[in-house]
Amino acid sequence: MRPFISFAAAVALSATWLVALPPAIAQQPIPEKIQPESPSAAIPENKLNAAGAALGRVAALRTAYKQKIATATDSDKGRLADEANDAMRQAVTDQGLSVGEYNSILETAQNDPKLRQQLVELAQRALPEK
Repeated sequence: MRPFISFAAAVALSATWLVALPPAIAQQPIPEKIQPESPSAAIPENKLNAAGAALGRVAALRTAYKQKIATATDSDKGRLADEANDAMRQAVTDQGLSVGEYNSILETAQNDPKLRQQLVELAQRALPEK
């Protein structure tokens, strides 16, 4: 089960804080500050769109597998964790990103409120309809 936790820490858990932001918080105006040029300017739009779509898919997979693992027998938990890792990696690479690129974009978003807002919006569009 350790690989699931380490990958989740790198990808899925970092995605959780973005997707889990309440809409009211995500839409609050950002106070004007004198800041250097936004780091998001260096991220091409196609990569940003891909990261947002991947983030939505990773969040959905994380939720689904968390529920499966919680109700699984002890003998199945390791297998399900491996499946979750593979599915989350695939969700990222299906968008044309490496896991490193994806993580880098999420790290940049942690320090850039405008980028974080964009990613949240893109991720919410990518979530499956309920």
